[in-house]
Amino acid sequence: MKKLLGMALILFVSHAALAQDSTAVKKKNTKPAVLTRDSTGVTRKKTPVTYESLNLANRPNDHFMIQLGYDNWAGKPDTIRTTGLSRSFAFYFMMDFPFKTDPHFSVGAGLGIGVSNIYFDKQEVLVEATGNGTLAFPDRTNGEHFKKYKLVNTYLELPLELRYAFNPENTNKSWKIAVGLKPGLMLSAYTKGKNLYNAAGQLEQAFIQKNSSKQFFNGTRIATTLRVSYGFFGIFGQYQLTSLIKSGAGPAINPYSIGIVLSGL
Repeated sequence: MKKLLGMALILFVSHAALAQDSTAVKKKNTKPAVLTRDSTGVTRKKTPVTYESLNLANRPNDHFMIQLGYDNWAGKPDTIRTTGLSRSFAFYFMMDFPFKTDPHFSVGAGLGIGVSNIYFDKQEVLVEATGNGTLAFPDRTNGEHFKKYKLVNTYLELPLELRYAFNPENTNKSWKIAVGLKPGLMLSAYTKGKNLYNAAGQLEQAFIQKNSSKQFFNGTRIATTLRVSYGFFGIFGQYQLTSLIKSGAGPAINPYSIGIVLSGL
């Protein structure tokens, strides 16, 4: 998977450096209907289709995309207690390639960074634990616990989309739908705990603790995506097909995200 991501990155950068924006595509244009008669003698109307050139030089192509989402885990057992507003942030630079035969359709390909923050309720995630082949989620309800505690996973991502614009000449004033896949390579995984409290809910020590390790997590992921927008603003959904945690190192957890997206230029 790492080799595949590397090859895709090289191809994307090369294409972005060499490609020029398309300024002309095909637009459907109809000639007057022609009456024809079939073998049974029934007269039928046939409308021939031709094409004329359409200039898309000023067409916005959603080159930049920012996503803000609510995150959660599908498949997590009852022993894992996520809480609060777990959230994600992602930023992508995209290239857009309209279909020559129909400018409503295009393919989007890009590169960017995605970050997921999952918060826990009086629980820790022992990402740095050694001598144990599984990722532990110890319960700290009846002991010392952090007031705020989260797991942060950061990915280098290559989003790929099949797009449809209802108004291809001015996508800034059009409904748009996009479905796709998003391969990703994990760059980092760490936990962050802030302010240590005792079992009685009293502050014992104000400090921040960070632990970092990717040992229990799958290094690559593939997610499906769906995006519906009007102009610059829209909503999106994302579901990870691959498990967050390595096989045998913990439960099969599939992260998902829903939220808002800003796109344009």
